[in-house]
Amino acid sequence: MITRSDLPLRVINSTPDAILKAKQRAKRSFRQIRTENIFKRTLMITGLIIIVLVLGILVTLAWQSRLSIAALGPKYLWSKVWDPVQDIYGAWPFLLGTLLSSFLALLISIPFSVSIAIFLGEYHPNGWLPNFLKNAVELIAAVPSVIYGFWGLAILVPIVRSFESSIGVEPVGVGIFSSSLILAIMIIPYSASLGRSMINMVPSHLKEAAYGLGATRWEVIRSVVLPYTKSGLFAGILLSLGRALGETMAVTMVIGNTSLIPKNIFAPGNTMASVIANEFTEADKPVYLSALIELGLVLFLVTVVINLIGKKIIDRFTND
Repeated sequence: MITRSDLPLRVINSTPDAILKAKQRAKRSFRQIRTENIFKRTLMITGLIIIVLVLGILVTLAWQSRLSIAALGPKYLWSKVWDPVQDIYGAWPFLLGTLLSSFLALLISIPFSVSIAIFLGEYHPNGWLPNFLKNAVELIAAVPSVIYGFWGLAILVPIVRSFESSIGVEPVGVGIFSSSLILAIMIIPYSASLGRSMINMVPSHLKEAAYGLGATRWEVIRSVVLPYTKSGLFAGILLSLGRALGETMAVTMVIGNTSLIPKNIFAPGNTMASVIANEFTEADKPVYLSALIELGLVLFLVTVVINLIGKKIIDRFTND
């Protein structure tokens, strides 16, 4: 209820129409404040729900892994043998395979991602060809991973086998290198799309000032565009790495699925996600099942640690 004392003196001495309009404005202001408070509370509740979900996943994985943690202890992480028949469980071959395949895929994808982002964001932001390329890049992200796996087995693995024969490596075809190539293709859209969006956000007056000083297109990209967008580009790379760490089906089909430590990048191997997918339904002993769930816990923690390190690097870039 708006009383006479709530209105300013100049409104009290005004006409009835002015008083009515003042009351309506006050009601709208009160309604906007109430709506903003509701929206703020909704955002806070949503954020708390996300935190609870993440903590719930962590607690669930830790609880379901308690048998393996109690039986194997810390040596589970660096033990090199995985033999469920003998109740010997070591995560090191799968941890190494996950890191090798993911970071190798990241190294392969970075030149293509940055090139696509610069081409679509700086050289050709408009037109039928850029629009076609944008749709093609987005389509790559939408293709199911099992399709990539089938394509890798039918097309990529024979090519890799021929390449291995030409360089004197045992021509297996499947292995860390093949899975890294598949992962590189799958993660390119994430960093390329975010990089293109960041390049489009570079203020035009900065680039025009550089051109006014006589800079070439390459000099503008190197000295203006890339420094301005470095935090966003790194965020896209970090997003791609998170995608690569958790990929399962496509990697499972082309990595070779062996529990041995890979001797080189062309050797067969296994990732934490692929061994869980392969053996989870076969786990017939409580400790075996718990060891597989502990692999999921290790993968969860590795992903969190890598993301935290990436956030620190992004903050460092932003502050610089």
